[in-house]
Amino acid sequence: MTDDHTGPAPHAGSADRPGGAARKGELRRELLAARAALAPADVTTAGPQLAGRALELTELTGARTVAAYVSVGREPSTRALLEELRTRGVRVLLPVLLPDNDLDWAAYEGPERLVRAGRGLLEPAGERLGTEAVTEAGAVLLPGLAVDRRGLRLGRGGGSYDRVLERLERAGVRPALVVLLYDAEVLEEVPAEAHDRRVRAAVTPTLVHRFPG
Repeated sequence: MTDDHTGPAPHAGSADRPGGAARKGELRRELLAARAALAPADVTTAGPQLAGRALELTELTGARTVAAYVSVGREPSTRALLEELRTRGVRVLLPVLLPDNDLDWAAYEGPERLVRAGRGLLEPAGERLGTEAVTEAGAVLLPGLAVDRRGLRLGRGGGSYDRVLERLERAGVRPALVVLLYDAEVLEEVPAEAHDRRVRAAVTPTLVHRFPG
């Protein structure tokens, strides 16, 4: 089942308001607190549900390469989706966090080939492919805390994926941008700044939300 949003698609900058960064910080704290309060059973069941919904997207099933990430903590689980994509023959790239917060990439070779890294992350153990490898992806799965009805995503604020999106833009490629969330994290509006970019879709355990533009 999909939830299609139609209507005018303003540039992210048109939603920019004074104090946007502070408003983002406050909303991030609220959303992280809500995730921390989730029942463990709800977190466990969300992963397979998200995988099923995500595979409704032709942008994922039709891509030869998908850039994704390994969920940790209370993030909506990507584990089932990573395995299903790999089983279907999709080349899955996973990020490797660099000291300057930029992202290198390596191929996903199965859960047994994930290694512990800094900040509680799990990263692929294979060959590093370079920061530009993401430009080969036909779809990019983005972590996030929320998305609004215009498709504007609220991330954690570390800036790593802002660099990824800038790199894609410089390369002149337009992969499908998709964010994975819990149902309650699709909001009417999130604070926006001029550099924010819209996603094409948000996947939750119960719906696929598509956005204009």
